[in-house]
Amino acid sequence: MTGLRRQAAVAISQELSRLARRGAGPGAWIHQVRRRSSLLGSRLEESPFSEMEMSYIRQGEEALQKSLSILGDQDGWKTETVVDNGDKVLSKVLPDVGKVFRLEVVVDQPLDTVYGELVDNMEQMGDWNPSVKEIKILQKIGKDTVITHEKAAATPGNIVGPRDFVSVRCSKRRGSTCVLAGMATQYGAMPEQEGFIRAENGPTCMILRPLPGSPSQTRLTWLLSIDLKGWLPKSIINQVLSQTQVDFANHLRQRLARTATC
Repeated sequence: MTGLRRQAAVAISQELSRLARRGAGPGAWIHQVRRRSSLLGSRLEESPFSEMEMSYIRQGEEALQKSLSILGDQDGWKTETVVDNGDKVLSKVLPDVGKVFRLEVVVDQPLDTVYGELVDNMEQMGDWNPSVKEIKILQKIGKDTVITHEKAAATPGNIVGPRDFVSVRCSKRRGSTCVLAGMATQYGAMPEQEGFIRAENGPTCMILRPLPGSPSQTRLTWLLSIDLKGWLPKSIINQVLSQTQVDFANHLRQRLARTATC
């Protein structure tokens, strides 16, 4: 704040000097100083976020930028699964991240409907996605950023074991494209829970775009990157994660179909 006040004083001084050189009268000086002081004062007061909140916002932005960078590089992707309806899962190994998975599907619902289900109704995901036991929003920061706690549902045979995640998520809309990004974070009010292994995800994101020529359909791309922690064979992890993405697409379609008829 001391630095900002110093900048404000310098700016006001410069404005006074400029007006003096132009020979402006006292009335003009007063008007200009009041206007500039008001603008600078509002800037000094328009810090609605704490240092910690700004840190979470930056983490969300970092997750978004990293995810888009990964998806933007088309080289090196290998096909994991292709479903009869056209859904497909691809994978890629990155030096600094590990193995990431990419789901590509088309959903027969407009973008706003899909966005509403995944973002506005986020806490209801446990009602329709068997992979999720519960999602809770721990904190909202502005209109784009949230901190969440997610408990994963037990896998068949409990192969993976109980996991939970604390994540920072941000949502951005750029024209007709929506990007939902996230990554693991630390949140003091949600320490590790008894009976759960604290896994980490990210960078991860979903990109929603209207299908060209068919605005009633949405193309969804989901980049999934997870460190499940614990001593799990990579073959099991890869199988679980790729199948999780395929199952997610099916359950999302069923959810949207049910809500559309309500």
